[in-house]
Amino acid sequence: MSSALVNTQKEIKNLKAFSTAAERFEGSHLLCPGCAHSIIVREVLNATNDNLVVSASTGCLEVCTAIYPHTSWDCSWIHIGFENSSTAMAGVETMNKALRNKGRISEDTPQPKFVTFGGDGSTYDIGFQWISGCFERGHDFMYVCLDNEVYANTGGQRSSSTPIGSSTTTAPAGSHSYGEKRQKKDIISIMAAHGAPYVAQVAPNKWKDMVKKIQRGFDTHGPVFINAMSACTTEWKFAPNQTIEVSDLAVDSLVFPLYEIIDGRELNITYRPKNIIPVRDYLGAQPRFKHLFKPEYEYLIEEWQERINKRWEFLQKREEIRM
Repeated sequence: MSSALVNTQKEIKNLKAFSTAAERFEGSHLLCPGCAHSIIVREVLNATNDNLVVSASTGCLEVCTAIYPHTSWDCSWIHIGFENSSTAMAGVETMNKALRNKGRISEDTPQPKFVTFGGDGSTYDIGFQWISGCFERGHDFMYVCLDNEVYANTGGQRSSSTPIGSSTTTAPAGSHSYGEKRQKKDIISIMAAHGAPYVAQVAPNKWKDMVKKIQRGFDTHGPVFINAMSACTTEWKFAPNQTIEVSDLAVDSLVFPLYEIIDGRELNITYRPKNIIPVRDYLGAQPRFKHLFKPEYEYLIEEWQERINKRWEFLQKREEIRM
């Protein structure tokens, strides 16, 4: 499958022009103030002029944007369940192809783009086998994971995206625990291992980087996976006006590095912080990690830093050898 670029997407010159682009995701929703989900979705939908068909898994995005009889979606939209938004879109994409082959959709009708949104719970966990199957079969669609590292819609339970040391309702920090005990799953490497033509990690605060990757994803034939860091004011416990600040800390500390993998092999780092900040600064901005600053748990912060340093070194070496 080719990942060659085709210059058919919307030209975005600056943030002002982008922010005033035609809306396909309206502001009339019930997402929490400061929720990064809405920023990410707007950036994805506004990155193209093509017709869109969108599906969404059960989660914060779905329950807050489609409260019958109202909707925030100014495009074709479908919701089925928590785990199977990917297969719903695979069915729509296959139906479109079949109807075109039979001549029931005119050749003059523009091809739509197919986009699926899911949280980390429905992506890393509950819906993973459905997503994996869609990628193995080579469906032509983009899957966007809104990664807020927790089951935010149902009470703040841990997921396999939850980082070690985070306090959640099902892995709470206390006198005998420092919270989540496991490392976050490396979903980017897993999806790249499917041989997907394009996989990328993005963050809404680096909007130019994000839009460039989304447009490349739209211009790629075959399954595309985008992992989008979505800072959660409710469960990460920072103030609603600090979403972009926390996002900056995530990418500048290299906790959430921005890079892409093409055809399952070629890795390109797309953002290198001019001043890399300590992981301690990122953790300190979020009360979900406040217990790690107690003397008995300080060693975890040191382990975090060592792990992040090694991961960054690995990414740079992999980029250098083009493998």
